[in-house]
Amino acid sequence: MANKIKKRSDKIAFYGITENNATTYYRMKGFTDFTVSKNPTEYSRKYVDESFEQSDVVGYSPSVSFALDVIGGNKVAEDIEKISVNESLGADVVRSIVIVDLSKSDNGKFDAVKRDFAVIIDTEGSGTDAYQISGTLKAKSNVVIGSATTSDSFETVTFTSTMSSSDSTVVKASDDEL
Repeated sequence: MANKIKKRSDKIAFYGITENNATTYYRMKGFTDFTVSKNPTEYSRKYVDESFEQSDVVGYSPSVSFALDVIGGNKVAEDIEKISVNESLGADVVRSIVIVDLSKSDNGKFDAVKRDFAVIIDTEGSGTDAYQISGTLKAKSNVVIGSATTSDSFETVTFTSTMSSSDSTVVKASDDEL
């Protein structure tokens, strides 16, 4: 059996939009860039009795660079454009993103990860053929490992955590620490 390269289109992202106290995860269509950077934090040191330096990964600060064509009727593009036009701040720019791996499934449940991100707009209106917005999504929470299911051919997904509650607990800084 030959080794098979995973297609980029097998990893698809969904963007959480909350309406009427319910969050729906819509497929992120029209994106021309969606590149994840893990941005590891390293602890490096050289011990006096060794001739080499050691490094350990002690944390991550993931970010996603993105660019999208603003397409009418696309709820995700409309939400990102609204963030840009309004120059929204703070909690008003935090959205949950679910990334689903279509190559890994079991009984209609697909491997997925969810994380809250701040939507940070860098440019609006670039390009001459299509109106585009680009920016960065920067991590605002721990990753939550889970699965995703769909009832509409991946226009939307439902995310379910497979982690214990202690695994997915987010520790927030107190006001004194901010």
